[in-house]
Amino acid sequence: MSKAIPRRDNLALLVGRSEAQEAKQAAYQCSLLDPRRKIIVREGLAEIPVISPLPGYELVCQEAPEFYKKTSDLAEYFHGILTREEIDLLPRGWAILGDIITVKIHPNLDRHQHQIGSALLSIYPRCKSVLRDFGIEGQLREPNRQIIAGSGTETIHKENGVKFKLDVCKVMFSPGNLNERIRMSRVGHGEMVVDMFAGIGYFTLPMAVHSRPRKVISIELNPVAYGYLQENIRQNHVEDVVEPRLGDCTDKTPQGIADRVVMGFVGTTDRYLQTGIRALRPGGMLHYHQTVPSWLYPHVLVNDISKAAQDLGRQAEILRCIRVKKYSPGVLHAVVDARITDE
Repeated sequence: MSKAIPRRDNLALLVGRSEAQEAKQAAYQCSLLDPRRKIIVREGLAEIPVISPLPGYELVCQEAPEFYKKTSDLAEYFHGILTREEIDLLPRGWAILGDIITVKIHPNLDRHQHQIGSALLSIYPRCKSVLRDFGIEGQLREPNRQIIAGSGTETIHKENGVKFKLDVCKVMFSPGNLNERIRMSRVGHGEMVVDMFAGIGYFTLPMAVHSRPRKVISIELNPVAYGYLQENIRQNHVEDVVEPRLGDCTDKTPQGIADRVVMGFVGTTDRYLQTGIRALRPGGMLHYHQTVPSWLYPHVLVNDISKAAQDLGRQAEILRCIRVKKYSPGVLHAVVDARITDE
């Protein structure tokens, strides 16, 4: 055992079998327990896997460390530390943006949040920090997050051949919208496009990189997100395609020039429907995102578009309704594709 070369993934505390639970708890309290490896018990001794020495305990190098097959299961890590009720509350999923992990944690596990963060960093050693996610707040869709392990909140997330630079504590990024971002990367070739709620370039960049529209006018109200939008335009070398505009869509959206309008916002998107429709040439395509109770999908969204078009003396031909993701219990995030024509 002692002949092995010391590494982060083979260090262990060597204790008597009867002391194993106490040693495991001590390592856990100091955020030193390695959740990727099993505790090995043989000949009355126990090897408690750790990531660095713990004062007061003998440190050895394991010759044959045993790893869990399912390294993403936090329940194994917390077995014998948390109660069964608390283990049932552990997060079953999390998001990885670049080299940063974001995770939602049940309030009853508040006092264990740093250990949960440390466990996730051990599971994903390429990541540099873990942030607890409390949701999105305010008109500017700003995330409420705090670091619980590691350091750093700015990253570059690579997806579908596109680079998204962002500070995950300052601007949002939804992994659940991946399919829609991929779909938008396949439309718009040669078109004049208006992206009314561009953010850091969620839909603008996939379209600009892969479909090469004639032009994308990308409008964003949040100055921080707008700064990252500008940086991401440069990172992806689409300066010749994308024209960023800082400000409210009500003021910055052009009229009557677009072949396609993307309204990738939810919550109050219906207030901007007429603005989006006015931007379109006759026969142009509208992508209208909105949240809706699942039992009212899709007819409420269809009615929103139809009424807004009718009030402007135009018609909406509904082509497609898509469930993007579950937004909250009983509520969907959906998108409707509609062709807008003159009456």
